Amino acid sequence: MATGRGRILQQHWLGLQTLRGPSRGGGAARGRARAFGCRKGPGVKLSAGSAALRCHAGGGQHWESSFSCCSGFLDGMPSEILLKIFSYLDAVSLLCTGCVSRRFYHLANDNFIWIGIYSTAFSPARSNWKFNSVEKIAMSMSFLSVQDKEAGYWKKEYITKQIASVKAALADILKPVNPYTGLPVKTKEALRLRWHSLIAKYNLSHLTISTMIGCDRLIRIFCLHPGLLVGVWKKEEELAFVMANLHFHHLVERSTLGSATIPYELPPHSPFLDDSPEYGLHGYQLHVDLHSGGVFYLCGTFRNLFTKRGNIENGHVKLIVIHLKNNREHLPLIGKVGLSWKTDIFDGCIKSCSMMDVTLLDEHGKPFWCFSSPVCLRSPATPSDSSSFLGQTYNVDYVDAEGRVHVELVWIRETEEYLIVNLVLYLSIAKINHWFGTEY
Repeated sequence: MATGRGRILQQHWLGLQTLRGPSRGGGAARGRARAFGCRKGPGVKLSAGSAALRCHAGGGQHWESSFSCCSGFLDGMPSEILLKIFSYLDAVSLLCTGCVSRRFYHLANDNFIWIGIYSTAFSPARSNWKFNSVEKIAMSMSFLSVQDKEAGYWKKEYITKQIASVKAALADILKPVNPYTGLPVKTKEALRLRWHSLIAKYNLSHLTISTMIGCDRLIRIFCLHPGLLVGVWKKEEELAFVMANLHFHHLVERSTLGSATIPYELPPHSPFLDDSPEYGLHGYQLHVDLHSGGVFYLCGTFRNLFTKRGNIENGHVKLIVIHLKNNREHLPLIGKVGLSWKTDIFDGCIKSCSMMDVTLLDEHGKPFWCFSSPVCLRSPATPSDSSSFLGQTYNVDYVDAEGRVHVELVWIRETEEYLIVNLVLYLSIAKINHWFGTEY
């Protein structure tokens, strides 16, 4: 198993070396798209690195032969010398070394090496001036306590304690909460820990007409949930760019507490007690943003939202945020709405598209429904009540398993701005029952 992981790392290393070849003039951006091998067939497929390896087969053979010679030279060394070399490595380098071969895996599990790393990382502050080196700290521990442990024991202890320390650091960072959004204030600071984990997997064969949300003269953009925006060149049908827009709710936990292959799973939800289910939902708060490229067209907070228990339509509870017939609630969008994109060479803006961030807090101030996704303004298929306004009407719709958002806008030609005249949330009954333990 360790040998297999070493081969995978070797392949990725060779691919990176070939991709670092010199770029030529204006073809850099599209050259990257070709390297990913993004072609249109039944769908768009992504095969990173394989095309680059085929294009640079000669260079790849040179690096492979060099790697094989180096690996063979190290394999011929006595274990004692290799252990001495490994003792100078840090924890990350030692873990990577264990993926090279089966022999390196067993040597890299040596308890004497890992107890030195463990002692350096987690020794009390006072020990820094009592001992002159890591070796003295390791030697001060009982020889039997190291020798009697199974191979890899102190490696596991080190990893376990590192994970616990990261969780404790995250808990301290995430304590302050924004009263308007109900989310931690220092989410960006927490993400700087750079402990990368798998968040989501996407199938690029789903890039079809149904997932396309807009286009301009150069590209078409597609939306894949959750929050992935894929741009494809119109002419070559190749990958232009990829943009991720993920909601901050639980993003830190998903980014730091998972692994490179297994995403983090949230703990089971404990239902909140609804002491007055006969009155429906009340005391809710909504925070919604429409933005693109750092420019915000809308940034609004709506408090004291409520709905009656009988206001149920097709398995959803209707929560009206902006009433169509109440002119005082109507809101304008600031600036020209458009989704900005940029590659190394080209840039553009897709009109009538933007990013939407929604955070709905329940009566206890806890995030009930959160999402971030690209959306697009579209003309309604059938006339609505908003058609009575003097101006062209547009709709913005978003749907997932937990709910639906419906926005109606009117284009005011005199002021050249969009006016939101209706905003409604449709919350899934199944989500509400799961959240409160009710049986609506």
